[in-house]
Amino acid sequence: MRPLFTLAALAVLIAPAIGQTDAATDAALDLEMGDHVPFRAAFEAIQAAVAAGDAVALAEYIPFGEAINVDGQPRVFSDAAAFAAAYGDIFTPDIVEAVLTQSYATLFVNSEGVMFGNGEVWLGGLCSDVACNSFEVKILTVQSTTE
Repeated sequence: MRPLFTLAALAVLIAPAIGQTDAATDAALDLEMGDHVPFRAAFEAIQAAVAAGDAVALAEYIPFGEAINVDGQPRVFSDAAAFAAAYGDIFTPDIVEAVLTQSYATLFVNSEGVMFGNGEVWLGGLCSDVACNSFEVKILTVQSTTE
């Protein structure tokens, strides 16, 4: 009986991180990431850029000069042009589908970041200053979850 209780307890703890409504996702982001507003704006902008195939617009969410995880390998992009040149190799049809079919209400949110789909894209807040009084939402991971 104890393992079942443990699983039930874990389910209760995890459930609030999966919003199911826009307001619940806002609350989860406020709790875990500090402020939902920039994440909601990033979610909408990323979906719009991917829907349009606009690599330059999507590049706004790439942390230039810092590594992001692309299919398990660190990749560093120096600027928007460098990212745009690699966009088609990174945002494959399965990644695009995961981004476009994700609803804001069902984003998975935890202290590690915000997940599209089954983990195809992860967003996080990167501190803009040493004290981390402000942050920018950036794409930290892009990975295929299909075999």
